[in-house]
Amino acid sequence: MPTDTRSARTRSPRPATPPSLPAPSRPPGRVRPEQSPRRLVFFDVDETLIGMKSGPDFLRHHFTQVHGAAGAHRADELLGALAGLPRAEANRRFHRAFRGCPAAQAETAARQWYEERSRADGFYLPTTLAALRRHRAEGASVALVSGTFPPVLAAIAEAVGAQFTLGAALQRCGPRLTGELIGPPAIGEGKRTLVRRLLARHPDIDPADCWAYGDHPTDLPMLHSVGHAVMVAPDGTHAAVHPHTADTAGGR
Repeated sequence: MPTDTRSARTRSPRPATPPSLPAPSRPPGRVRPEQSPRRLVFFDVDETLIGMKSGPDFLRHHFTQVHGAAGAHRADELLGALAGLPRAEANRRFHRAFRGCPAAQAETAARQWYEERSRADGFYLPTTLAALRRHRAEGASVALVSGTFPPVLAAIAEAVGAQFTLGAALQRCGPRLTGELIGPPAIGEGKRTLVRRLLARHPDIDPADCWAYGDHPTDLPMLHSVGHAVMVAPDGTHAAVHPHTADTAGGR
């Protein structure tokens, strides 16, 4: 589900390579008519915008912070059990590791993780970060589309000035997380659905004028939803992906 990141926390993280300043605060999920985006640009996050898999790294970091060496061992056990599962199912089971965690604690831990990791050289892939900045300078609004842990996604989105985060939401019971997701994981067809929903909210924007960046075959449904698609290689180089005309012409 789309979220307007400009209503998030006011204290910005300090990335190693400071991106453009975030846009002003506004109510969640809304864009003022006078500031409607000229076009939308969609970015996958893990190994597309940043050079790591943020979810597993955050899990290890958080469990180690809370439980020490035993937590690190438990995180590795949990992640090992996900190996070989279909990506969407693995994503759901990953989030169940946070069942019972106070939501406020998870959000604070995600900010701390970002502040630590983003200081390292190579956290951001330079070619993709440069593309994101270029699109923003040209007046586009950026949406990050990812199945990573939502508070981690929010921290990265705020730092790079992305207006929207597209992904499943975390279910809560009172102040605690249930470990379940609201909505399908942002993987494969889930990404296409989220992209199309955001495009439908802006009918004045032609999908053929929009861009999307990804690194994995499961990103192709998202990439084929716009007119300009880019596949990011492990070394950070970019290659154009031929769009599916049927998707970009009438797939809203």
